[in-house]
Amino acid sequence: MIEIPELALVALVGISGSGKSTFARTHFKPTQVLSSDFFRGLIADDENDQSASSDAFEALHYIAGKRLAAGRLTVVDATNLQPHGRAELVRVAREHDVLPVAIVLDVPEALAWERTEARADRHFGRPVLTRMHRDLRRSLGSLAREGFRKVHVLRGPEAIAATEIRYERLFNDKRDVTGPFDIIGDVHGCRAELETLLERLGYTLVRDGSGRPVDAAHESRTAVFVGDLVDRGPDSPGVLRLVMGMVANGHALCVPGNHEQKLARKLNGRNVQLTHGLPETLEQLSSESPDFVDSVKTFIEGLVSHYVLDGGDLVVAHAGLKEAYHGRASGRVRSFALYGETTGETDEYGLPVRYPWARDYRGSAAVVYGHVPTPKPEWINNTICLDTGCVFGGSLTALRWPSRELVSVPAAREYYAPVRPLLPPERPDSELDISDVTGRRHLDYGYGRVTVAAENSAAALEVMSRFALDPATLVWLPPTMAPCSTSTLEGYLEHPATAFEDMRSAGVTRVVCEEKHMGSRAVVRVSRAGSDRDAIWTRTGRPFFGPELDQPLLDRVRAACSGLFDELATDWLLIDAELLPWSAKAAGLIRDRYAGVGAAGRAALPAALDVVDRVAARGLDVAGLRDRLALRSAEIDGYTAAYRSYVKPTDGLEGVTLAPFAVLAGNGISYADRDHGWHLALADRLVAADPELFTPTRRMIVDVADPASEAAATQWWLELTATGGEGMVVKPWTGLKATDAKGRLIQPGVKCRGREYLRIIYGPEYTRPEQLERLRRRNLGRKRNMALREHGMGLAALDRLAEGAPLWRVHEVVFAILATESEPVDPRL
Repeated sequence: MIEIPELALVALVGISGSGKSTFARTHFKPTQVLSSDFFRGLIADDENDQSASSDAFEALHYIAGKRLAAGRLTVVDATNLQPHGRAELVRVAREHDVLPVAIVLDVPEALAWERTEARADRHFGRPVLTRMHRDLRRSLGSLAREGFRKVHVLRGPEAIAATEIRYERLFNDKRDVTGPFDIIGDVHGCRAELETLLERLGYTLVRDGSGRPVDAAHESRTAVFVGDLVDRGPDSPGVLRLVMGMVANGHALCVPGNHEQKLARKLNGRNVQLTHGLPETLEQLSSESPDFVDSVKTFIEGLVSHYVLDGGDLVVAHAGLKEAYHGRASGRVRSFALYGETTGETDEYGLPVRYPWARDYRGSAAVVYGHVPTPKPEWINNTICLDTGCVFGGSLTALRWPSRELVSVPAAREYYAPVRPLLPPERPDSELDISDVTGRRHLDYGYGRVTVAAENSAAALEVMSRFALDPATLVWLPPTMAPCSTSTLEGYLEHPATAFEDMRSAGVTRVVCEEKHMGSRAVVRVSRAGSDRDAIWTRTGRPFFGPELDQPLLDRVRAACSGLFDELATDWLLIDAELLPWSAKAAGLIRDRYAGVGAAGRAALPAALDVVDRVAARGLDVAGLRDRLALRSAEIDGYTAAYRSYVKPTDGLEGVTLAPFAVLAGNGISYADRDHGWHLALADRLVAADPELFTPTRRMIVDVADPASEAAATQWWLELTATGGEGMVVKPWTGLKATDAKGRLIQPGVKCRGREYLRIIYGPEYTRPEQLERLRRRNLGRKRNMALREHGMGLAALDRLAEGAPLWRVHEVVFAILATESEPVDPRL
């Protein structure tokens, strides 16, 4: 009977003819076995072509790595007689944090030669086999030194035939232990607080004749300690005695902390630095018996780096654990579990800067850990830190699993002064720090999580520092908007049918279709009495025209809002709008990007048609060429008409209008939870107050479950776009915070743009069938994800603004919106 881990890289070692392939077929699934012969056959169509061995093993190692990464037992059927070949297998195992195991099949050379001669596909001589046998003898004594954690040597055919394999779980695999659990954070010698916490959790303490606690039991629950039982606190031996008793009696599990590891090294005579509370622990242990000190050393050395519990739903490790390391065994896994990961930098207190691995975590198992003191435990991506700094005067905290209830007891006092304050110093509400927004950042904004790449942060910082408004004013940026799903209707790339289907798929039954104004997105902040915070800005946070035009525009908006200030009992309002016409802000863009194309086409194509007509008059057949040129001429005319419909003369503010469609916030309140009827009604009030400045937004309410309602909206859209309108935006009627059945945010709106408008975006010829077919393969996923993230961050900014959060908390999400805009997404979508 030989035992191998359930997850391992198993190397079969033996000379040709030793029976490795037969052994593999007998004991393992065919899919688990990677044969070097098979891979040679894949490469060279000949399993015996030794010239293909290098490529064959390269492919074998690659597949082995993929299997191990997926958590699958992998067996390598090869001679594995050369140290360099075995070293590569050990490397692959370590790279995927699994144990390498060697199973040696040691048979007499004569028997192996007899078997080899019987095979028609083997053509090497006896000296080759003799050399293999010699290499095998040399290998037997070195396998363990090479890194194989288990070495099983099966001597002779009888032993090989009689062998049975039993799979063993790794020590960290306790998926069959289902709790319920009470997971307890870093104790650090605070025995009194631990006793109080255990009693509050319902455990009964057991004491010895001296009154010292030596065990604690619960009728139905198991305690799990995340490590760092010792150092800094007043009674590390007492904590050890209690926890060791609980573990020995099956009432608790414990993983090691870095402080236990350091203590064990010291007790073993190793040279370690006497810092961070270790001198106090050694002094306390000096009063204990040698037997107790020996038992402490044995206990610590027997602790396993981490545990996978409750069917795999729970992982406990002292410093946390990335998903790729769950249930794995290697020095790298143990190191991460004990110490976490650092950036290589130190903070202002001289302490290492921890890499925020939890921000990247996406695993389904909850990871519970300690190690880094935090004032208040909070869930981050299904992970939680329970070290609440008891020894530093904080509290001792337990997590009840699976209910996820937190139970804490306060520390009696501060036993040890922390190097870094447990509670960060208070920060002025208006203070901004460049470190909040630079580098790679992980932002949990309440509606989701986002990772902001360092290069995107740098691009946003360039805009913010050189062009954008003061962050105290720039409290919100509008999100990008995703288009509706691509239509398959003939002649259309976007169509209302797919927009309505998008909403139905999200569980929306009632929508509002709003006319999409072709202008420039504008955000207006205006106050009743006038303020230096009043401003109008673009999607990228820049002032719109400049003070000479912005100020008169704001004055007119302020006057129109006079009734709303009273009605909403607010001194200021934040309004989302579109500034028209498009040419008022984008004249340079129109001239440089669009007008030139139209002018060139209008100049060249009529001349080309004239030449073709004269050639045709001379009797040459150029009808096909003429048709193509005539089509291109018509397309250029359509393209020119499309962009010209959005060009209107303006002189200063004369001819400039605003189309408001949402009132976002006021004093201490966000209006994001109001339905679109409420927002549009206020927009209509502004139009009525100043019809010269404000443009109305036409709309239609649609029941997406009613075909007649859909048909009417589709006809409205066709009429709207036929007369030069850009299209419409389809929004959930319930408002900006609309969610699906699982409570997740859905798109706040999808745009459905008109057939002729899209000529501006995709070019004059885009409506040709072959062009449309190509464009229908456009990938909308990245754009939609970006739109949803930016929308969620915008809502977070409004929420934080309403609750009076410090400026830096509002600014960090506004900045992240701007940074997200630097992601590579097709700008035509």
